[in-house]
Amino acid sequence: MPTNAPLNRKLRMGLVGGGQGSFIGRVHSIAAGLDNRATLVAGAFSSDPAKSKASAPDYDVPADRAYGSFAEMAAAEKARPDGIDFASITTPNHVHFDAAKAFLAAGINVVCDKPMTFDLAQAEELVKLVEQSGVVFAVTHNYTGYPLVRQAREMVLNGDLGEINAFRSNYIQGWLRTRLEADNQKQAAWRTDPSKSGAAGCFGDIGTHAYNLGRFITGLLPKEISCLLKTFVEGRPLDDYGVAAVRFENGALATVTASQISHGRENDLFIEVDGTKAALEWHQEEPNKLLVRRNGEPHKLYTRNGGPYLGAAAGAASRLPSGHPEAFFEAFANIYAAAYDAIVQRAEGKTFEATNTIYPNVYDGAEGMLFITQCVASSKDNGGWVPFRHPKSRK
Repeated sequence: MPTNAPLNRKLRMGLVGGGQGSFIGRVHSIAAGLDNRATLVAGAFSSDPAKSKASAPDYDVPADRAYGSFAEMAAAEKARPDGIDFASITTPNHVHFDAAKAFLAAGINVVCDKPMTFDLAQAEELVKLVEQSGVVFAVTHNYTGYPLVRQAREMVLNGDLGEINAFRSNYIQGWLRTRLEADNQKQAAWRTDPSKSGAAGCFGDIGTHAYNLGRFITGLLPKEISCLLKTFVEGRPLDDYGVAAVRFENGALATVTASQISHGRENDLFIEVDGTKAALEWHQEEPNKLLVRRNGEPHKLYTRNGGPYLGAAAGAASRLPSGHPEAFFEAFANIYAAAYDAIVQRAEGKTFEATNTIYPNVYDGAEGMLFITQCVASSKDNGGWVPFRHPKSRK
């Protein structure tokens, strides 16, 4: 709780999800501690109390702070004088809202995996709850944490690219080319289950990342969207491929493509941005390089932490000298680091920025859910154009 005194200690973290066999929970725990500013001290690692207890030693969490549910964890940690400062929610989508609501009610800050909620109604309710509670709320659209993504954003904001006319953002995978979910593969099973994933499959899982990346870099405000979603693998109830076109308020256009059925593709998230003065290109699988092009000039290759031409945002997000690769964990850690600054300010009784943050916040999460909702609606209307502008969207 806020104290109006300097916070001279590490932040205390609680983890929801991340039980044995989890991928993303482990990523969060590593990233959260990367800069030695937080320690994982409690968790509700599974909806099965026995599995939660069994997972605690994997994180060096004492048995008495391995809880059988997130509700139990929120109540118990609120009552402790050394209770957690924030909870990281790393479960399948259908759990996000109820877990976040429990910690908001306890006055505990939240870091939530994306998409933020199961549906748009939950997202809008969560916006209200965050505003009422005054907590710090971050959403881990982790790709916004890469140094050269932040460099790209800074170049756009500085006018280096001129007016933005278009972007093309794509996230191409191939791991769901076959029905892995039929064999109860854990990661595939919940992502392809409408009762756990929500209204969209591929577009909810990775299409949201592709769209969010373009919004983060360009700051363009959306106006309308047209989308076609397709399920190519027979028997799968949710989409495994999709393409969307977006019209923005300044007249710019964008396309967003997401696939989980493209042979040989791993996590190929990439974006191209076209401005009147220059264009840029970034690939998540080679994240330490940013290509900038201007007609009549040699192409410029920016490297992470490569020299004085990089802006402050990229420099602040880099930990290693150029040439030593930084990537996925560090990007997650940059989301946490920015949220930590706000969490500390709140703990010290200071005001903190909640809207125009460098980390994705609850408003970005709500826009992500609007993106999913309108994409599904447009696809059902054979790609018809539908309104797409959240009233609290930010540049």
